[in-house]
Amino acid sequence: MQEHVHRQESLSEVHESVDTTTPRKGWRRILAYLGPAYLVSVGYMDPGNWATDLQGGARFGYQLIWVLLMSNLMALLLQSLSARLGIVRRRDLAQANRETYPPVINFFLYILAELAIAATDLAEVLGMAIGIHLLTGLPLIWGTAITVLDTFLFLLLQRLGIRKMEAFIIALVATIGLSFLVEIWIAAPNLREVATGFIPTALNLDSLYIAVGIIGATVMPHNLYLHSALVQTRKIGADEKSVRRALKYNFIDSLVALNAAFFVNAAILVLAATVFFKTGNTQVARIEEAHQLLQPLLGTELAPMLFAIALIAAGQSSTITGTLAGQIVMEGYLHLRLNPWIRRLITRLIAIVPAILVIGIYGDSKVDDLLIFSQVILSLQLGFAVIPLIHFVSDKKTMGQYAIKTPVKIIAWLVASVLVFLNVKLVAEESLLVFREAGNWGWKILLVAAILGFLYLFLMMTFLPILRKRKEKRAEALHGAFADLDHLVVKPVQQIAVALDFTGADQALIAHALAQGGDRVQYLLLHIVESASARYLGAASDDEETRLDKQRLDAYAAQLRERGYQVSVELGYHKRAKEIIRIVQAAKADLLIMGAHRHSGFKDYLFGETIEDVRHGLSIPVLIVNSQGQ
Repeated sequence: MQEHVHRQESLSEVHESVDTTTPRKGWRRILAYLGPAYLVSVGYMDPGNWATDLQGGARFGYQLIWVLLMSNLMALLLQSLSARLGIVRRRDLAQANRETYPPVINFFLYILAELAIAATDLAEVLGMAIGIHLLTGLPLIWGTAITVLDTFLFLLLQRLGIRKMEAFIIALVATIGLSFLVEIWIAAPNLREVATGFIPTALNLDSLYIAVGIIGATVMPHNLYLHSALVQTRKIGADEKSVRRALKYNFIDSLVALNAAFFVNAAILVLAATVFFKTGNTQVARIEEAHQLLQPLLGTELAPMLFAIALIAAGQSSTITGTLAGQIVMEGYLHLRLNPWIRRLITRLIAIVPAILVIGIYGDSKVDDLLIFSQVILSLQLGFAVIPLIHFVSDKKTMGQYAIKTPVKIIAWLVASVLVFLNVKLVAEESLLVFREAGNWGWKILLVAAILGFLYLFLMMTFLPILRKRKEKRAEALHGAFADLDHLVVKPVQQIAVALDFTGADQALIAHALAQGGDRVQYLLLHIVESASARYLGAASDDEETRLDKQRLDAYAAQLRERGYQVSVELGYHKRAKEIIRIVQAAKADLLIMGAHRHSGFKDYLFGETIEDVRHGLSIPVLIVNSQGQ
C-alpha cells in the first residue's frame, strides 16, 4: 500500500530521533553525533569493492593503491559536503534537487539514482551469495535466491531505532576490519613494496577500467543521498554554535569511518597483490578463486574462513544502507512513500533477477565480471550526484555563512572534473570499440542517442543553477530603483474564469472567485476532461466521465444562479494547460483562478507544471489558490 505525502522531513520515522541538545560532557558529547558516517562507510566496503580490489591487486600488484587513496580522499570531501547540506538546510540531496531543477531533469536524476541503488544491491546480492557458498557450500544460485530473506532483518532493525541499527552496522564493520587485519598479518606483505603503490602511475585501458570500477565502488552516488539524510536523525540547535559543532563532529565521524573503509579496501588489494600477483597468479579474477587459493598459499584454514565471514558481513551491512538510500530517493524526488518491506522487496528482486539470469545462462564464471560491471555503472552516474551537491553547498543564498569557502569549492570542482574526465574517457574508448565493429547499427544508433541524452542532462544540471543565479542578480539590479506610482488604474473585471477539478478544493476556488467579483461580473466555470475518450475524440467524446463532469459543472452553476450570480460552464478536453488557455482566451476573461496542487509526486513528471504553462500562456492575471487546509 502506498500513499502520497509531502513531509519536509527526510527519513521521517527517525528524523531528529537522537537529541544532541541535551547537555553532555566529554566523550559523551561527540558520541551523540557519531553513527551516520559508519552507515555510509559500509557502502565503501561492499562486495563490489572486493571484486575491483581483488582484480586490481591480482593483475596490477600494488600499482592501484594510489587510486584507492585518491578515491578515499574524494569520498571524504564529498561525504562531508553531503553532511553539510543535511545539517544546514535540513534537506537531503533528492529533496534539494526536486526544489531546484525542472521536473524532466529531476525525473532522469531519479531514474539514475534508482539505477545506482539497483547496481549497488546487485553487488550485495552476489557478494552475500558467494560468501554463503564459500562458507557452507550452498550452490550460488540458491544463495542468491535466499538473500531476499534479509528484508525481514532490515524491518526488525528499523523498528528498534536508528541507534540500534548503527550499533549493528558498526559490529559488522568491526568484523570485516578484524578479519582483514588477521589476513594481512598472515600474508605479511613487504611494506616498502606496498609504499610504492601510493605513487601515481599511468593507466592503460585495462587498468583504467579497473580504476574506474574502484572509484565507482568507493565514491558511491547513493551514499551522497544517504549521508545528507542520516545526519538529520540528530536533533541540533538552530544557533550558530550548535550548527558548527554538528559540522565539526560529523566531519570527525566521516574521517574515522571512511579511513576504516580505506583500510579494508587497501587490505583486500594488498592481500591480492601479495598472495596472487607476487606468486604469478595474475589471472585470479574471481572472489571464489581467491578464496580457494588463500589456504594453500598462506598455509592456514583460518584465512579462507575469515574471508567468507567478512564477505557475508560486508554484503549484509551494505544491503541495509542501500534500502535506506532507496527510501530517501523515492520520497525526495517523487514524494512517494512505500511500506519499507515492499520497498526492500522490490529493490532486492530488481537485483536478484539479473543475478539469477547471469548465473543460469553463463554459470558462476561470469559473476565477478557482473560485479565489476555494476561498479562501473556506479562510477558513470557519480557526476549526476556530485555536481548538484557542489552547487547546493556553494549557494550562499540557501547555505548562508555555512556555504563552502572558495578553496574547498575549487577542490570540489577539481574532484568532479576528475570523475567526469575518467568516465568520459572510459565511455569514449569503449564506444570506439563498438563503432569499429562491422554492423550492429541499431546498437550504434542507440549508443549515440544515449550519449546525447546524457550530455544534455549533464549540461542542464551543471549550468542551470548558474544561469538562475545570474537571472536573479539581474532581477535584483532591475528592481533596485524606486518606481513612480503614477499609473494605478486597473481594467475593471467583467468575467472571471475558474478552473475546477472536482475535489474538495473547488469550494475554496469558487469562494475566492466570488470574493473578487461579487454579483457584478460573469463567472465561467471550466473543467478539462482527461479520459481516454477525450484524448482521442475531443469535443465529440461522450463517455461516462465526460457526461459526469458536465453534470457536476451544471450542478455548481445551478447553485450559484440560485444565489443571484451570472454563470456559464464549458468543458475542455485532454491537454489541461492548452485547453485552459484556449477557453479563457475565447471567453475573453479578465481573471483566471486556479488551484495550487493539481498534480503531485510522479504526476509532475508526466504532466509537467500546469500552473507555470498557463501563467506564461495568458496575458491576464492568474490567481493561484492554495486550497490545502481550507
